[in-house]
Amino acid sequence: MHVHVLGICGTFMGGIAVLARELGHRVSGSDQDVYPPMSTQLEAIGIPLTRGYAAAALVPPPDLVVVGNALSRGNPAIEHLLDSGLRYVSGPEWLGPEVLASRRVVAVAGTHGKTTTTSLVAHLLEAAGREPGFLVGGVPHDFGVSARLGRGVPFVVEADEYDTAFFDKRSKFVHYRPEVAILNNLEFDHADIFPDVAAIQRQFHHFVRTVPRRGRLIVNGTDLRLAEVLEMGCWTPIERFGPSGSGCEWEVASEGARLAICRHGTRVGTVEWQMPGRHNAMNALAAVAAAAAIGVDPAAAVQALASFSGVRRRLEPLVEAGGLVAWDDFAHHPTAIAETLAAVRSRLPSGRLVAVVEPRSSSMRAGVHVDALPGALEEADRVLMLVRPELAWRPTALEQALGERFAALPSTNAILETLMAGGRPGDGVVFMSNGGFENLPRRFAVAWAAAHPGPADPTPS
Repeated sequence: MHVHVLGICGTFMGGIAVLARELGHRVSGSDQDVYPPMSTQLEAIGIPLTRGYAAAALVPPPDLVVVGNALSRGNPAIEHLLDSGLRYVSGPEWLGPEVLASRRVVAVAGTHGKTTTTSLVAHLLEAAGREPGFLVGGVPHDFGVSARLGRGVPFVVEADEYDTAFFDKRSKFVHYRPEVAILNNLEFDHADIFPDVAAIQRQFHHFVRTVPRRGRLIVNGTDLRLAEVLEMGCWTPIERFGPSGSGCEWEVASEGARLAICRHGTRVGTVEWQMPGRHNAMNALAAVAAAAAIGVDPAAAVQALASFSGVRRRLEPLVEAGGLVAWDDFAHHPTAIAETLAAVRSRLPSGRLVAVVEPRSSSMRAGVHVDALPGALEEADRVLMLVRPELAWRPTALEQALGERFAALPSTNAILETLMAGGRPGDGVVFMSNGGFENLPRRFAVAWAAAHPGPADPTPS
């Protein structure tokens, strides 16, 4: 079967393409922008890519078109497939029957931490010899790919609450029918499709309805909005997780790089691992609980955390040279920004913490989170924000709250020049965006390393 994927360079749709290829289909794809890391991953396995959405990409007609949720009516490829009567489905609609129906599915949902937690669950199952399949909205370093079928029965999927396609406005995760579901947290986001947090809670409730009685819900026991979701109805056994002293079935105490995990008040294990921050400790705890629900020995799962190498663009180290360290991170919501900065600060007790922010998500561009940003950025000693003319709001509140620590800059070139001119030994620089940021993080890594040659090299890709 010839499968053509529209929107193939997004991590989710690129993963769909990889899985379809592994199933033996002939796969092609198109996207407005053909860009790494997905473009290089797809080209390496022989999937041809077309730039843009011209109707010609669907001539001769494929047997099936898988449509990404970034495409809408008026797109030339969409109009052609509708006029031509081509068979089409959404990515989640394809994934459910083609891959997930025969697997023990672990689905990871939440406003924050989905990619890291999904990668962690896959890593723990792999360490336990379960050879899981997975589909992650990023590229885990331990696997080097965003998706694979796997030889084992478990399949781990990042369960996004964003809508499915132009013809299906339900959240993606209602298609996955998991046996085990992690509910990490719930906050208001995606203001382009959800009017308020209650609308998101309703979608989470629909997700909860799909988990069978024989399954398990792994729920953040400290999140009040998730508690409200469960009050709408729940038919599945629940195991709650939280920090030490929360009274949850699963608890974690973290100090620096050391995690201590307990279940029902009994120590399961202690481990040193590489991921900083309280949010990552909670991600690890949820992953251990989910792996245990699939049958992995909890003590073994805790020890396997030590070998987890992280995910690209989730506090990914970029360069260490001239006494300066830089990271690339996906944070784009005030809560995630605050947690990321706290995690970096824990590794940078005395130097300056420089936050470089692109307000790119629909919610950020619309100004939904403007009031929360000053508090989220309070930990930073210096904040450089990309403020293009088309941004719907002006950073007045940030300028007032942060004073001389804040600078609004009109281009990535201006940010790069400012960083190069003002960087000091001891600085920690963290780039935060859920977009490409015009490749600024890696442009800076290369430029800084070239200006400060030494034994440590940048890791651009």
